[in-house]
Amino acid sequence: MEIGLESKNLIKEQERHIKELEKKVSDLEGALAAAEETNKAKSRFLSNMSHDIRTPMNAIMGMTSIGLSHIDEKLRVQDCLSKIQTASTHLMSLVNDVLDMSRIDSGRIVLGEEVFSLADLVHDVSVITRPQALQKGQHLQIDIREIKEESLLGDPLHLRQILVNIIGNAIKYTQEKGEILVQFSQYFSEDATPDDGTGKEKVWLDFQCKDNGMGMSEEFLKRIFIPFERVHNDATSKIEGTGLGMSIVKNLVERMDGQITVESKEGVGSCFKVKLPIAVADKENKVLDLPVGESVLVVEGNQDRARQISSYLQEGGLAPIHWESGSQALTWLTEAQFEGHMPCGMLLGEGISDVPVLNLASHVRQLAGQNFPILLVSEADWAQIEYRAVRSGVNAFVPCPLFKSRLFSTLAELTKGVRDEAVVEKKVDYSRYRVLLVEDIELNQEIAVELLSVTGVQVEVADNGVQAVEKFERSPEGYYDLIFMDIHMPLMDGYEATRRIRGMKRADSADIWIVAMTADAFVEDVRQAKEAGMNEHISKPVEPDRLQEILYGQFQ
Repeated sequence: MEIGLESKNLIKEQERHIKELEKKVSDLEGALAAAEETNKAKSRFLSNMSHDIRTPMNAIMGMTSIGLSHIDEKLRVQDCLSKIQTASTHLMSLVNDVLDMSRIDSGRIVLGEEVFSLADLVHDVSVITRPQALQKGQHLQIDIREIKEESLLGDPLHLRQILVNIIGNAIKYTQEKGEILVQFSQYFSEDATPDDGTGKEKVWLDFQCKDNGMGMSEEFLKRIFIPFERVHNDATSKIEGTGLGMSIVKNLVERMDGQITVESKEGVGSCFKVKLPIAVADKENKVLDLPVGESVLVVEGNQDRARQISSYLQEGGLAPIHWESGSQALTWLTEAQFEGHMPCGMLLGEGISDVPVLNLASHVRQLAGQNFPILLVSEADWAQIEYRAVRSGVNAFVPCPLFKSRLFSTLAELTKGVRDEAVVEKKVDYSRYRVLLVEDIELNQEIAVELLSVTGVQVEVADNGVQAVEKFERSPEGYYDLIFMDIHMPLMDGYEATRRIRGMKRADSADIWIVAMTADAFVEDVRQAKEAGMNEHISKPVEPDRLQEILYGQFQ
């Protein structure tokens, strides 16, 4: 009996070992299959990247050659430069995707933490994505639902990357004249305030992007967040991309403790939903001087937009008077002027069908006089219509998607007497300022000097950190007004040069603005620049608008 029992136990032990071995073999087979699939995906990725990188490079090289051969034909050269700029932007986005994925895989991605405006963020996203939709004749609608807090604390750079990537994909994979609906809303809940030790109140940001594009199969939906994966069919064969965008989005959302889901059906469309808990920034005790109790004339044919504007105005203690057409508004305004109960201002929307909006503004300006505030609420690019709008009598502009804070602050300024000067850009005479440009690469020097010279500022150049320190040390106090500092240079890098300048015993060493101008563009690079004593950071390729922003902020 004892031998039989031992045999049974031995058999059971052997069976257990066999099951463990079978499980290990199964796990190894699964790992092998996953590794083989990853290798196949990487091979497809390299093949796609080879094609996708060569496409913009071909455009850059080809347009450069054409431009050089027609150098005396201004319009031809302008067209070439415009196409080179577009191709360069696309090439940069491809490089950024690969770098971002590399950093995520190695665990080196760092989330920033800064106060930002949700209104500014959504406006930036709209400015970036709307031109792409317009090129394809698509209707991109961005709706703002209930927003609890506009001033937030988090990483606006990576948040913008998430939103632009999702909306950009919707535009890319939706046919011409298709429809894309984007919605933003917020809500509070107990699980939006995790015990993370910060003590900061958090609000859920709810983002949804729905399109009626080509959609995805159920099979591909299972792989959509896997790196290097792309839909392969006749409809997508000419659409460029790395197959990394959705993987980056998924990783960023998870790093932010958020959730992302997607629903899609081939030939019907897709819907992406993102929920993110974001800290609420400390509230500023800023009181807006709104003309509480007074009426505001609202002229807007779009009923949803009109309801939104009216609701905001009522929250601010104002009384909206809404008319759908321009003729109705003019009739009412004429009677109001005659009877002596004029509104404190007028808000013009885009949905006026009976008269062009700027023509209506011109009529109102003639009727109501030069001191009557007229505010345009529009999705238009203000830079393109500003000249005609101001000439027509418009005092100020509030971009859509419409946020309550922007509407209130602009209306408060207008009704306090700020007129045309509020919308005309202030010109600054930079010719009396001197900057030191520290850059070791000659071509980069030439580009930066040209961009700075356009502003009229005086520019001096140092080839490395050693020269920069020597030039500053030998100059009289207050000689330089600002320093643009490269980081990676021979003899002495930008960080060390900055530390040495800050450590000098002279009155201007601590106060002079030092701005990093470098290809190191990640969050930790910005932090490292600040820790070294720099005031601001500009990433290369340098954008002229960003350069102007730095100069204006320092010299205005």
